[in-house]
Amino acid sequence: MSRKKIFDKRMKADNDGIRFATPEVVAKYRAKRLKCKTIADISCGIGGQTIFFAKECEKVYAIEIDPKKIEYAERNCERYGLDNVEFICGDALSEDVIDQIPKLDVLFSDPARPPSEDERRLSSLQPGIPKVLEAYSKITNNFAFEAPPQLTPERIQFDCEKEYLSLDGQLNRLNLYFGDIKTCDRSAVALPAEARIDSEHKRSELSITNKIQAYACEPEPSVIKAELLPELANALIENNTTDVQLFEIDQKRSLFTSEEPLDHPLAKNSYEIKYVTEMDAKIINSLLKKDSVGTVILRAGIKPEKYWDIRKEVENGLTGNRTVHLFAKGGKAIICKPRISSNDRSQ
Repeated sequence: MSRKKIFDKRMKADNDGIRFATPEVVAKYRAKRLKCKTIADISCGIGGQTIFFAKECEKVYAIEIDPKKIEYAERNCERYGLDNVEFICGDALSEDVIDQIPKLDVLFSDPARPPSEDERRLSSLQPGIPKVLEAYSKITNNFAFEAPPQLTPERIQFDCEKEYLSLDGQLNRLNLYFGDIKTCDRSAVALPAEARIDSEHKRSELSITNKIQAYACEPEPSVIKAELLPELANALIENNTTDVQLFEIDQKRSLFTSEEPLDHPLAKNSYEIKYVTEMDAKIINSLLKKDSVGTVILRAGIKPEKYWDIRKEVENGLTGNRTVHLFAKGGKAIICKPRISSNDRSQ
């Protein structure tokens, strides 16, 4: 499924409503994670998340300060045939709204945030997390918040589970869980497969190598952001019964590498290493022509302003039907052939 905002034809909204709505696969996952009898959805927008809460929970209270958005949310729930949602238009922190909410099992909040910031901050969320916790403390002790996924765990100074979500191999969401729905300190989930690892898993000492081996795999970005590479390293060893080392491309990107194929649901790509050669377009092009390659995807280590020039050079005259990924590090090109992992074959 694409990372774009995909809903079926029954969803209605203006352009901004669709733009900021939760992707359907994320909404489904979150609704299953927070399944309970009674839940409130603060800042419900056009109802993308509300719809899936209503499918999983007995009763949903959908709260939105924007009358136009809540009108769309009502219409969208009607189009899905849902009649277990009570809509409340108003300020979620006002006494008038809070007085309309009974005891809850869970409260979920997707706060508004600035369209752009030099650096994402929890303090920019509206309504703010501390204010929501205080305002609804007598109604529930189980809270879930959506927060900017750019935030690293150490910047989140709350006693909560920090769950990073990746969707189709790209970092997508950060959920913060408080109370009884907190299961650990940090967790990472890959959607749509719903593969998960957390800080309670056994971890291995990371062995760093400067030499790429015969096979490699890329950790999901949610795993990297949640700082769970040692846990994934241990899972890879258990899953593949082979020694695993970490090959660092740059400050943000790494590959796990081994002399045997590496498969895991939290590895977004699995590779066979075809060539390690000089980062010279003519040399690379010559090698690829011999190997029936037609497409080269340039990955980490390539400066953005040089991307298309280098790609045009390395693909010059290629007519094959194979695709390879090219990583660059220290003047070397690492040319990788994507593998169909055992996880993909089993789906």
